[in-house]
Amino acid sequence: MATEPGASRKGVPLRIAITLGRVVEFLAAASSGLVLIAIGVWDFGGTLDTHSRVVLLGAAAYALLAESLGAYDIDAQFSVRKGWNRVVMAWLLTAVFLITLGYLLKESDQVSRGWAVSWLALGAVSLCSVRAIDIICVRRLKTRGTFNERVAIFGTGQQGLRFAQYVQSDERLTITLIGMFDDRSPERRPADVAGVPVLGNLTTLIEMIRDGLVDQVVVALPWAAERRLQEIVTRLALTPVKVRLGPDLVAFTYARRPVVILGDVPVMTLFDRPIGGLSAVAKNIEDKLLTLIILAFIWPVLLAVAIAIKLDSPGPILFRQPREGFNNRTFDCFKFRSMYHNQLEFKNINQATRDDPRVTRVGRILRRTSLDELPQLFNVLLGDMSLVGPRPHAPSTRAGGRLFSDVVQSYAARHKVKPGITGWAQVCGWRGETDTEEKLIKRFEHDLYYIDNWSILLDFYILIRTVGAVLLPKNAL
Repeated sequence: MATEPGASRKGVPLRIAITLGRVVEFLAAASSGLVLIAIGVWDFGGTLDTHSRVVLLGAAAYALLAESLGAYDIDAQFSVRKGWNRVVMAWLLTAVFLITLGYLLKESDQVSRGWAVSWLALGAVSLCSVRAIDIICVRRLKTRGTFNERVAIFGTGQQGLRFAQYVQSDERLTITLIGMFDDRSPERRPADVAGVPVLGNLTTLIEMIRDGLVDQVVVALPWAAERRLQEIVTRLALTPVKVRLGPDLVAFTYARRPVVILGDVPVMTLFDRPIGGLSAVAKNIEDKLLTLIILAFIWPVLLAVAIAIKLDSPGPILFRQPREGFNNRTFDCFKFRSMYHNQLEFKNINQATRDDPRVTRVGRILRRTSLDELPQLFNVLLGDMSLVGPRPHAPSTRAGGRLFSDVVQSYAARHKVKPGITGWAQVCGWRGETDTEEKLIKRFEHDLYYIDNWSILLDFYILIRTVGAVLLPKNAL
């Protein structure tokens, strides 16, 4: 929010409130254990000092783990959900640490188990309560502008405009824009930019800094104007305020992308591998283990379907069709044959429609119940597919008469992960025939949501919903 110069007082740094929060949470973790010791419900014998030391060690371990998990990052100071997630995770890891340490040192028998369980439960409640109160207080203080730094923007061009708009639209920022500055003549300078008053040139800005009216300056000029940038920064470097370089215009397009340090140079991560590292290992184990368990239970169903297909019409039991998979690589996707053998298509594929004459009697049942997809479990074991992911499509498949890649130019982005037997789009009702471009776009949007928000819990949620979607089909053919 913009104000007249001098109208805003110097803000209290948010880091002070965060530091206070650290101290309070440490005391909450420690006091919850010490209070239970003082109550004296448990028989500690001669190990009272041991329990006190365990409490202090646990509180210290929590403080370190909470710090490393980002429990005191800015985003966790204004969101109860994020704050609680990180606090609870840090407390659970603290419990694991203490249990492991007690086992390795062979001291676990010196600690009352009833007291330990009670402490972990009371500690979790205390920490979550403290964090909730802390967030409520921080939010109220932020609304009053208590933490706001008085920020001046140098540059009234497109960079300055975009930066001012960004600051005004982001509720997480503790910033008060006191004014904008530009070295152009008064006739060429606008009166205000995005509602922020233009107060003068660089000399005026330095005078306001000397008067103690500015805490931070953001230089919002095109990065290509290197010489001008250096001249301005050189003069501002002589003043006792933070001086930062605002992003170039292209950076606003990727404003939410993380910045990492490559050597000594900051670089922006535009796109990362969605499921990589330990996440990829975990998903691979999930796929293989669950697939083997599923096959162990449903093999009689597979056998019964195979016999029914063979008795219904001549031709092979399985149908293999080229599909686009991970990294746009083509693989053979297995399905139970649901069409007459002489009607099968491998190139220039036309999607099946409702009451399609190419579909056999048994095939209609298989498609309606999605049983024709079960052989793709073997694709999962081969590593071509996952249990959950975007559904694979043939390269020649069309929506509304147009190729998928023509309807959505970035359609290949869904191939950044392995395709799945089921997916977020399918359980949300976007399954079956894509006879219109709108259906394809909706399916694509759901696929991207899954890729951006993947987790093992989301996979299990989709698998559970898949059972309901199969029992109560809407769009299956």
